[in-house]
Amino acid sequence: MTATLPRRIVAEFVGTGFLVAAVIGSGIMGERLAAGNIAIALLANTIATGAALIALILTFGPVSGAHFNPAVTLVDAIEHGLTWQDAGCYVAAQCLGGVGGEAVAHLMFRLPLVSISLHARSSAAQDFSEFVATFGLLAVIWGCSRLRSEMVAFGVGAYITAAYWFTSSTSFANPAVTIARCLSDTFAGIRPSDVPGFIVAQFLGAIAATIVFRWLVPSLSIQAENVVVPHSQSKFGS
Repeated sequence: MTATLPRRIVAEFVGTGFLVAAVIGSGIMGERLAAGNIAIALLANTIATGAALIALILTFGPVSGAHFNPAVTLVDAIEHGLTWQDAGCYVAAQCLGGVGGEAVAHLMFRLPLVSISLHARSSAAQDFSEFVATFGLLAVIWGCSRLRSEMVAFGVGAYITAAYWFTSSTSFANPAVTIARCLSDTFAGIRPSDVPGFIVAQFLGAIAATIVFRWLVPSLSIQAENVVVPHSQSKFGS
C-alpha cells in the first residue's frame, strides 16, 4: 500500500518524537534512580534508546522509511531515494517532532516544558566522535538495507546501543535529536553553543559513509526495495 506524503510526514514527526522522549525520559529516570552513579544512568539511557529504536523502526518503517534523522534523509535524497521537496518535509517533521518529544518527556517528569541545557559537550574529540558515530550508523543502514533489509531495525538498535559507550559524545548521531536535547537541562542535554559542531560532524559522517558504500556496494542504488531508507518512489510515492 502506497503511503502518501502527509502520512509519511506524520510518521516521521511521531516517530522522532517518541525517539527523543525515550532518550530524554530514560536519561531523567536513570539519573534519578542511579543515586549518583553515572555509569548506571548511562546504561539505563542506552538500553531504553536502543530498544525504542528497534520498536519505532519496525512500526514506522513501512510507512515513511523510519528515518527520524535529517542526516539519513539528506543522504537518501542524495542517492535519489527521496525527492528534495519530500526530504525538506521530512527534515521539518523530524525537527518539530524532536522538540515535541522533549516537551513530552519533561511533562511526564514534571519538569518545565523547556529548560536550556548547560551540559558542555564542546571538545574537538566529541565533535569527531559524532562524525564516527554517524558514519557507523549510516554504514549499518546502507549495508543492512542493501544486503539484509529485514535486519535493519535490529542492526540500528544494536549499533546505537554500542555507540553510546564507545564514543566520547555518547553517540547523538542525529541533528534533530541534537537540537531537541539542547532544550533539556537534564542528563541527556547539550549546550546550544555546542550544537553546531555536532550537527556539522553528523552530516559529514553521513555523507562520508554514503561515499564509502557507493564503492563497497557498486549496485547500491538498485538493491533496495523494502528498506528503512525507501528508494522506490512507486512504493512510497506522494
